Amino acid sequence: MEVSLFEPRIPQNTGNIARSCAAFNIPLNLIEPLGFKLEDKYLKRAGLDYWPLVKINKYKNFERFLESKYSRRIISFSKKNGTYLKDFKFQKDDVLLFGREDTGLPESIIDKSDVLISIFMPNLQTKQFDKKGVRSLNLSVACGIAIYEAHKQINSKNSN
Repeated sequence: MEVSLFEPRIPQNTGNIARSCAAFNIPLNLIEPLGFKLEDKYLKRAGLDYWPLVKINKYKNFERFLESKYSRRIISFSKKNGTYLKDFKFQKDDVLLFGREDTGLPESIIDKSDVLISIFMPNLQTKQFDKKGVRSLNLSVACGIAIYEAHKQINSKNSN
């Protein structure tokens, strides 16, 4: 399994996600352009001293990323009408793809993915019913939830 961030903008989120990747021994793919430099102090601080444990792969653009993953399932995450996370079955070679903090994943990127997943939120803001609620989860929180669920499914026989 791998985690991929499409054009991340906030260094603290990427640092937190890198820490989760280190904890689960998962590579982190960063798809440029990034909204920060990899030397950013906030990025480093959020990742603490775990950076040596994170395998980071950088890609100049989404096309290069997609070419390198041609034989793997790309699993996109969005709040927009995806299969709920609890109803999806992960495979060990899946590549989890998350969008920018400000705009999420563009439809053109979602269309090139194999599957779209959404994380159920009981208090989701909806225009359909004029309901006020939460618009979205923080990127690092959504990523952590997805990593945990995928890891749990893939390793259920070996987990303690």
